[in-house]
Amino acid sequence: MKGVLDETTNSLHKREPGRSDFQTSCGATAHVAHEHLRLISVDQALDGDANRCDRCFTDDDGY
Repeated sequence: MKGVLDETTNSLHKREPGRSDFQTSCGATAHVAHEHLRLISVDQALDGDANRCDRCFTDDDGY
């Protein structure tokens, strides 16, 4: 599964299915310049030092 990493805040967000590349479930990246965002594997981001967005990821969703 791919997520959206906000490199400015080092926050990982869930990608909104069926939307443009950088649309997220919580909408937090809507006003972030695309140059500060990248698509990344959720596993890869979480293995690094990225923080999960509390609005996108909950403890019971398996991520």
